[in-house]
Amino acid sequence: MHWPKDIEEARDIQNRLREEVKAVPLDRELSLIAGVDAAFMGDTIIAAVCLYKYPEITLIEDAHAVEKVTFPYIPGFLSFREGPAFISAVNKLSAKPDVLLIDGQGIAHPRGLGIASHIGVLLDMPTIGCAKSLLVGRYEAPGNKKGSWSPLKYKGNVIGAVLRTRDNTNPVFVSVGHKIDLESSIKIVLSCTGKYRIPEPVRRADMLSKKLKMEL
Repeated sequence: MHWPKDIEEARDIQNRLREEVKAVPLDRELSLIAGVDAAFMGDTIIAAVCLYKYPEITLIEDAHAVEKVTFPYIPGFLSFREGPAFISAVNKLSAKPDVLLIDGQGIAHPRGLGIASHIGVLLDMPTIGCAKSLLVGRYEAPGNKKGSWSPLKYKGNVIGAVLRTRDNTNPVFVSVGHKIDLESSIKIVLSCTGKYRIPEPVRRADMLSKKLKMEL
């Protein structure tokens, strides 16, 4: 798996890999789902992955990876900074998830290859991007009730959904990563969201990565 050292090579990789992204209905029964997030400590990244039984959303296993960062912080190129550790963490799980929920963008990205799409293509598995903030595109605010959503549009295309996961809270930005469609992505994110705004597998991965950072 090749990871570039400069932005020109990274842009070329994004332009090439976006042609491999598939926005298609999920091709399997869903029984295992995992969330991925990371924390940083200087030039070190702590990536955490939390595996859950679906649809019960009961925790099965945690895994993590600690690696040196090899790519600078550049918006739109975060997959090259976080991706290697994310993949290492996922590969440490004892069972392969049916879907990965990733804190970041899927195709809702200037070049159509956010971190969720990038990792989905590299691991050849269904992924969903669930980001806390907007990277690109325009939208009208969805209704205030949980489950309300509005299309996120960019250059005339729908690239994601602005989804209310709790009543009267800020929405999240859901987009297809790879080997899944937007309708399924919205459904899965909602089914993994309880009393918090962020889907539980991603929320736990975020908490775990910060806990590991404190321990280190």
